[in-house]
Amino acid sequence: MKLIADNQHRSPLRALCRCLNIARNRFYYQRQFPQQRQDIVLNEIVGKIFNDNYQAYGTRRMKAALSKQGIAVSRRRIGRIMAKNGWVSKYTYKKYRVHVEKSNESSVGNELNREFEIGQERKILVTDLTYVRVKQHWHYLCVIVDISNREIVGRSAGRHKTSALVMQAISQILMNLPSIDFFHSDRGKEFDNHLIDECLTEFGIKRSLSRKGCPYDNAVAETTFKAVKTEFVSNSVFNTLEQLKLKFNHYVDWFNYNRLHSTLNYQSPIEYKQNR
Repeated sequence: MKLIADNQHRSPLRALCRCLNIARNRFYYQRQFPQQRQDIVLNEIVGKIFNDNYQAYGTRRMKAALSKQGIAVSRRRIGRIMAKNGWVSKYTYKKYRVHVEKSNESSVGNELNREFEIGQERKILVTDLTYVRVKQHWHYLCVIVDISNREIVGRSAGRHKTSALVMQAISQILMNLPSIDFFHSDRGKEFDNHLIDECLTEFGIKRSLSRKGCPYDNAVAETTFKAVKTEFVSNSVFNTLEQLKLKFNHYVDWFNYNRLHSTLNYQSPIEYKQNR
């Protein structure tokens, strides 16, 4: 078969097959079979990546994940494989934003001023809360994100949307608190209150609040929670608060160590921090 393939440019395929006493359909079949094997193996690899990553990867992230394994595949081919198997990224479905509560009138301004660049030297943390249903009751998740590498450095889950829930997330932060320059959030009462103020003042951390009705001032936290809602909350069922906490901790570990971020050139937050 290799002899025929190497000489196809010199003589017609019909003549080469007749000379070697080989049927043309056998030549075509054996040429096609290795490609079929490659398609089967690639199908299995794409399926494993898709299911191991909360079914959140589309063709872009899937292409980056395959590249990390030394496999060069076009997005178009990945799209065909995913469509054939019915693998649809959770981001394909449209989500709806819920109207938020009336904000407070604190005099603290937007000191951060949307300085969201990755890799910056200043230590800036942003935070936000979202809701999740546990059986028939609403519970809440809080995350604190490091701007420099998009890592979730603090998280908590609880029944009530209070400053205590925020303090639980702050207590998870492993970095040296006095080294933090800014703590930015929206104007929810759970963030702007005496308990949080005393904590930030104690460690010399400057406060920053988004402007009223302007979610873009806290875009990194909003983007992080879009990922949390889409990849973790969507299509999940939680029966107890303990179950929610356990699964959320597992998700955050995956988010920090394995999830490929387009903002970080398709690296995980920990990988980006180590390379930097």
